[in-house]
Amino acid sequence: MTSEEVKINVEKALAEIRPFLESDGGNISLVSIEENDRLVKVQLEGACVGCSVNQMTLKSGVEMTIKKYVPQIEKVVNIDRSTL
Repeated sequence: MTSEEVKINVEKALAEIRPFLESDGGNISLVSIEENDRLVKVQLEGACVGCSVNQMTLKSGVEMTIKKYVPQIEKVVNIDRSTL
């Protein structure tokens, strides 16, 4: 899979997840794909930012769905832009 195909498939995965996050007042956006297309950085937005279960959502929802579309992805991390 080329880097462009990886990005397209990650975006497809996020599009699948987004309605569930939006129903709870949140959202998600792709920040970057790094380390030879093995690490995905996302940003949780809206209600997801302060949610006490956002790490569980990130691992069991977001990461699992992204890996379904792009099996080579090893890790998905949330980037808190307020700390940059």
